[in-house]
Amino acid sequence: MTWYSSTMDTPAGPFTILLADDETVLASGWTTDIGLLASLVHPALKPESEPQPRADLGPVTKAVLSYLDGDLSAVDEVPVRQRSGAFLEQAWRTLREVRHPVTYTEFAALSGRPAAVRAAAQACARNPAALFVPCHRVLRTDGSLGGFRWGLPVKRWLLDHES
Repeated sequence: MTWYSSTMDTPAGPFTILLADDETVLASGWTTDIGLLASLVHPALKPESEPQPRADLGPVTKAVLSYLDGDLSAVDEVPVRQRSGAFLEQAWRTLREVRHPVTYTEFAALSGRPAAVRAAAQACARNPAALFVPCHRVLRTDGSLGGFRWGLPVKRWLLDHES
């Protein structure tokens, strides 16, 4: 399998996507470090070759640009491939359904394990497909941002953009 990388400028900084040859997102985030993003892809999903640079990833690039232009649902249907344990995979599927900010406690409940607040936080922390799997929409109980792999300024920008 071949995979591709593309970096685009966004108001929150450079955003890079790693895309499988079937146009499925394997990883994405606010970085230009392809190696860092590649390290987030589960070994069973990672092609043996290095990602090939591509300026435009077709419908995926179009979806991100539409999101940036205000169509917040444009990235919702972009296919994503992630692998981990059963709870993390369920939590990532749940995140794709979250349309507005929720707390980690609410997210744990939505994911089917109300007592698993720490595990829900881990699902956010280990999410390799930022934006397409919107972990930025999960906040602390007091409404503060909590953490975000790509930095709190990026998380704040995303939340402000979506409000």
